[in-house]
Amino acid sequence: MKPDIYLDNSATTQPYSDVIEAMVEMLQTHYGNPSSLHRKGLQAEKEIDKARERIAKALGGVKKTELLFTSGGTEANNLALFGAAQKYQTRGKHIITTQVEHACVFEAAEELQNRGYDVTFLPVDENGVVRVEDVKRAWRDDTILVSVMYVNNETGAIQPIEKIGAFLKDKRKTLFHVDAVQAFGKFPLKIKESGIDLLTISSHKIHGPKGVGALYIRDGVHLAPLFYGGGQERNIRSGTENVPGIVGFGAAAQRSALEMKEASVKMAGLRDKLISGLQGSIERIRINTPTTPGLAAPHIVNASFPGVRGEVLVHALETEGVYVSTGSACSSKDKIYSRVLKVTGLPEPELEGAIRFSLSAATTEQEIETAISLVQRTVADLRLLSRR
Repeated sequence: MKPDIYLDNSATTQPYSDVIEAMVEMLQTHYGNPSSLHRKGLQAEKEIDKARERIAKALGGVKKTELLFTSGGTEANNLALFGAAQKYQTRGKHIITTQVEHACVFEAAEELQNRGYDVTFLPVDENGVVRVEDVKRAWRDDTILVSVMYVNNETGAIQPIEKIGAFLKDKRKTLFHVDAVQAFGKFPLKIKESGIDLLTISSHKIHGPKGVGALYIRDGVHLAPLFYGGGQERNIRSGTENVPGIVGFGAAAQRSALEMKEASVKMAGLRDKLISGLQGSIERIRINTPTTPGLAAPHIVNASFPGVRGEVLVHALETEGVYVSTGSACSSKDKIYSRVLKVTGLPEPELEGAIRFSLSAATTEQEIETAISLVQRTVADLRLLSRR
C-alpha cells in the first residue's frame, strides 16, 4: 500500500476538524445575513465579531477594529497596494517592493506602473533576502508605499521586516505593507514593533477554510475601496460577508496561536531532518532555502535536482504517494522558470529541477523518512532515464 504524504502545506493546509464543525454550525444554524436587522442577522454579526477578536488576539493583540475581512490573501494584497496608491497619490507616486514577492503583489505593482506610478523592484541576495541598504537607497521623498513579504512562499526566506520598519519609522508619508500569508501562525509577528501599517493574512494557510483572508489596517490609515455597493467592512470592502469562512478562520487562528510555539519547533526539526536526509542520500542536490539560523521559516524546503525536471518529479512522486509542488513553473512547450529562484542567480539546470516541500504541524517524522527514501529513488530513476 502506497503512503499518503502531504508536503504541499504552503499551497493549502488541511482544515482542523473543529474548524469544520464551527463552519457547519454556521451553515446549519446561524445562516442569517449579518446586514439584516432581525435576530438571525444579529447572531451572524455577533459571530463575525467573535472571529475578528480571535484573529486580532492571534496577531499579537491588535485592535479588532483594525482588521478587515477579504476573500483571501490575493484580495487583501491588492487592496493594500491599489487602495493605498489611490488614496495617497497626492503625496507621491513612488512605490518600493521586491523582485521575489508573490504574484498578487508583484503583478499588482506592475499594473500600478502601467497606471503611471513609479515602482522600484528591489533585487535580493543569494539567499533570496532583500538588503535593508537597498531599501534605504531606493526610498525617496515621494515614496508612498513599501511592500515586502514576511516569508517567501517558494523558498521560506524570512525578510528583514523589523529593520525595514525601523528605517521607515520616521518616514511619516510612507506606508509599510507586509504580506504575512506564509508567516502567520508560524512565529509571532511583530506588527507594532516593526511599524507595519498594513498586513495581509490568509485562512487556508493555517488550517482554516479557503476563500477568506484579512487585511490589518493600522488606526489612522485610510484606503480607497476596490468594490462599491453595500458598505460592509467600514465601506472599504463591500459585499456580503463569508460568515462560515470567517468563523472558520477565527477558530483556526485561535488554535494556531495556542499551538504555534510547539508546532514551529516540531516543523523546524522536521525541516532540518528533511534537508540533511536529502543531502545525505542524493548527489548533485542544491538546497535553495536559506540554511543560516533565523533566515528561514520552519515549514518550507526548496531543493533543486539537476538532471530532472521539477514538474516531472512532482508527478512521479505523486504516483508514489508524496505530494509536493514545483519551485519553478514549467510548461511542456516553453521553459518558464520561477521568477523568485531566477533572481537569486540559480543556473538553468537547478531552476529546471526545483521543487518545494512544505510541512505542517501534522507532518510526522516517519513521513519525512519515507519521503526522503522515495525522493532518492525517484530522482535516481529519472536521472537514469534522462541519460538513455
